[in-house]
Amino acid sequence: MGRKHKLKKFHELSSMPNVYENTSFTRFDFNRSTNNSFLYKGKWHNQIFSNEQPITLELACGKGEYSVQLAQRYTDRNFIGIDIKGNRIWKGAKYALNLGISNVVFLRTRIELLELFFDQGEIDEIWITFPDPFLKKSRINNRLTSPRFLDIYSRILSPGGLLHLKTDDPTLYQYSLESIQEHPNFELEAYNKNIYQSENLPHPDLDIRTYYEHQHLAEKKTIKYIGFKLKSLKWISAS
Repeated sequence: MGRKHKLKKFHELSSMPNVYENTSFTRFDFNRSTNNSFLYKGKWHNQIFSNEQPITLELACGKGEYSVQLAQRYTDRNFIGIDIKGNRIWKGAKYALNLGISNVVFLRTRIELLELFFDQGEIDEIWITFPDPFLKKSRINNRLTSPRFLDIYSRILSPGGLLHLKTDDPTLYQYSLESIQEHPNFELEAYNKNIYQSENLPHPDLDIRTYYEHQHLAEKKTIKYIGFKLKSLKWISAS
């Protein structure tokens, strides 16, 4: 993608009504083209969606395929696609705007900052779709199923909240199984190292295929899935 085209997307993104941007480690508000800053922690239902319907996050959402298609599929739920790369989420945000899909928005920020934007128990479900597996040992803590991220999910999810990991990477899959089983606040619901080996999918929404999944399938990779949930009301301290 040319620099000029990318800059145009970033400019459009800053004025899209369904996109909220924060790319700073030191600020926890949103930078909008109107020069106004808003803090929505604990207020997404009232101030963004104007309803009390459950909220689902898609982490590392890329082009937002899961967020948009889930929003179309479940009109009685709210969806937020989260990614740091604005040129990617531009596509999903633009598509949702063009179709008038009002129950999905996008948040441009770093996933490790989730607690700055969401209150305890505010989220009901999380999808992690084809995240970077961070295969180098020095970057294991950056995996989105590492203990530090599971701790964050523990605090923003409601009791019994569901999480889904969809990946093509066998190392991330095995690591995630072990990490989830060792975590005191989560329990496994389902796992499958090749979801398309039988006619029945482990979860009905696994039929949504992202841009990256099409690439992985073309390369003859198998798609893996882990479903797990938050056990109880006990949130882990952020300290």
